[in-house]
Amino acid sequence: MTREPADDRLAATLPPGVLRPVEDRYLDDPRGRYLGRGGLVAAPRTVEEVAAVVRACAAARVGIVPRGGGTGLVGGSVMPDGPAPLILSLERMAAVRAVWPAEDVLVAEAGLTLAAVQEAARAAGRMFPLALASQGTAQLGGVLAANAGGTAVLRWGNARALCLGIEAVLPDGSILHDLKRLRKDNTGYALRDLLIGAEGTLGIITAASLRLAPVPAGVATAMLAVPGPAEALQLLALAQGRLSGCVTAFELIAGQGLAFLAEVLPAIRQPLPGAPWSVLLELSLPQGLDPDAALEGLLADAMEAGLVTDGALAQTGAQAAEFWSLREHLPEANRRIGSISSHDISLPLSEIPRFLDDAGAMLAAMGDMRINAFGHLGDGNLHYNVFPAPGRRRDDYDALRPRIQEAVHAMVVAREGSFSAEHGVGRLKTADLARWGDPARLAAMRAIKAALDPPGIMNPGAVLG
Repeated sequence: MTREPADDRLAATLPPGVLRPVEDRYLDDPRGRYLGRGGLVAAPRTVEEVAAVVRACAAARVGIVPRGGGTGLVGGSVMPDGPAPLILSLERMAAVRAVWPAEDVLVAEAGLTLAAVQEAARAAGRMFPLALASQGTAQLGGVLAANAGGTAVLRWGNARALCLGIEAVLPDGSILHDLKRLRKDNTGYALRDLLIGAEGTLGIITAASLRLAPVPAGVATAMLAVPGPAEALQLLALAQGRLSGCVTAFELIAGQGLAFLAEVLPAIRQPLPGAPWSVLLELSLPQGLDPDAALEGLLADAMEAGLVTDGALAQTGAQAAEFWSLREHLPEANRRIGSISSHDISLPLSEIPRFLDDAGAMLAAMGDMRINAFGHLGDGNLHYNVFPAPGRRRDDYDALRPRIQEAVHAMVVAREGSFSAEHGVGRLKTADLARWGDPARLAAMRAIKAALDPPGIMNPGAVLG
């Protein structure tokens, strides 16, 4: 590769080994939608080195694409078009800087994987409750930059709710030192919350102070068959009413998802095969409450009310892990089947049953297709995916795909929902944001971007296009 003068200036400001050639692993996209570009990769070891990289790129007007674990699903960490950017990887900033168990606080660098954060919390006798299927690869910086959700949002909130403070490098190369451990700090604009969820377009998160939680005394897990989504929501209300604050997960699973698992991943054990709809429920209870008794009492009342038709209660940790393995393999089964169009949506809870009925009828009128709707029902987030009819290929629906996506998103927005619940905007959904976003909100976002990043070097093309 012929090196440009800007590369030479950058190399002169950094210790040996920070800059490296681009490898394929920095350019891939998990869903294969994009092939990234890059001139060089910078892998700094300290926040000062990150700042030096950003200052050099700002002076040379070179775009920067932050790269975490590469697990994002909306093209936020790959730049397929335009001048080759510098790819900034924080993989070598992966230290746990400090843990205060009595304060329920852990400070970690952005390159640490989510699984490693969880392990560090466990070693301190605490837990970090954010959980994702990709947690073995996803890095903390990317998790925060995307404001990731996952399976425990119902109880603990998104990534933003679990972050007390951040350290970050702003687009001019200045360092934001805000690694506070405070629950209360009412001293002006919440820059932490601005950078979380910005997908690297306003700065580079290099470390974070995270909220930990006590390990629950007992956990109970069950797979429950329900007549439909309306009954599932009634079951959620019943569980929340009886065990407020103890329902940590409430996942809706469609029968079509179970059929896909049986077809392409038959080794995955199914406790309720053939159930038209089911719920994966997890309760986490404090000392003094028997989780099994609480779950059995809830199940008895739910069955009497006609909200549950069958159930399987995990008797051991291994059985609970099997239930979660089923849930976490649903996206892999979808990938092997091959979707026509995938949607990460959220809706007000009361709108979900009607949306599922109306959207299903709308798509049936368009053609012969299968729908697999599943996800985090407790927080209103569904993964609504459309697949070819049996015996047909996804390519057969190429002409229909844009109509499907537009129609689904229009129906979601009309119900005051979101076309991107937890995956972000990235580059995949910039047109959706421009079309469906509130004009005043978009204007404010553009003004913030222009103020913090006048040359537009931070993750060019992401979020606002």
